[in-house]
Amino acid sequence: VQLQASGGGLVQAGGSLRLSCAASGRTFRGYAIGWFRQAPGKEREFVTGFSRDADRTYYADSAKGRFTISRDSAKNTVYLQMNSLKPEDTAVYYCAASSAFYGGSDSRLYRYWGQGTQVTVSS
Repeated sequence: VQLQASGGGLVQAGGSLRLSCAASGRTFRGYAIGWFRQAPGKEREFVTGFSRDADRTYYADSAKGRFTISRDSAKNTVYLQMNSLKPEDTAVYYCAASSAFYGGSDSRLYRYWGQGTQVTVSS
């Protein structure tokens, strides 16, 4: 499966962005999906994800209450709605797909990665 992330940009603190991750080649339904991010000089970190059946959704503490992951099966696209953005959310955001039932926060379980989209939050 090929993944294409988009929707990043520059936004002021308190603003919102919606990232998209479009899949091609195969449907999302066979994969657990995760969103990760990597800020300059920092390790890649898990943001949110759902299990292969999309019945279970998980969020990093930093994302709880502000970010929402969702999936549109008809469009074969996964979304990350980000509200109340903070400067510390600035990073390159990646979507990833795992053949495991649930990839969780371990990036090593994700075999397929999108190219990343830059999110910059100004104070």
